Amino acid sequence: MKQALHAKLSLYVVATVWAGAMPAQAQAPANSGGIYACTDANGRRITADRPIASCVDREQRVLGTTGVELRRVGPTLTDQERSAQEAKRRQDQAEQQRLREERSRDRAMLARFPNQGVHDAARAEAIAQVNDVIGVAQQRQVDLKERRRKLNTELEFYQNDPKKAPANLRRQLDDNTESQAEQQRFIKQQEEEKQRINQRFDAELQQLRKLWADLQPAATRSH
Repeated sequence: MKQALHAKLSLYVVATVWAGAMPAQAQAPANSGGIYACTDANGRRITADRPIASCVDREQRVLGTTGVELRRVGPTLTDQERSAQEAKRRQDQAEQQRLREERSRDRAMLARFPNQGVHDAARAEAIAQVNDVIGVAQQRQVDLKERRRKLNTELEFYQNDPKKAPANLRRQLDDNTESQAEQQRFIKQQEEEKQRINQRFDAELQQLRKLWADLQPAATRSH
């Protein structure tokens, strides 16, 4: 009988202690987020255990239980402000991407052209290739002119009047005229291509000179 009573008393004591501990445990999470503090539009200093509604338009400090600042919470943004912020973020990302690509191109250019001699040689080779193409076209033009001379000799038998010449001769004369004009247009296009090549190499050289200068030690650049 005494043992049963003693057991009941022990259980009652344990239950009482556990119940007394519950409020403290329940209160702990309430302060775990910190204390919010701000000065509102009227100059009032306000503190609360949650974000302060009257300070949504300004920065709020979050303090720990010892008063140490844990972090800061920015003002609540309007839809327009959030859109502007997102646009600015995308713009910054695009600019960073552009800079990365630019640095990558610069590294590739320096690897290909370590000095101006290499760059000049590449320019000369590119121009030479176009000149070779122009040379072939010019030779073709010479051949066409020689062919035209022979056709004109045949045309003399018809008093230099194409209307009196046979259809085959007239067709050859027309083809020759068209071919010469085509070769002339082609040569002009290749001359324009040479100009574009020189412009490209000029722009590259301007950029390369800056990159080469950046690679030199500061003491060397000062002399």
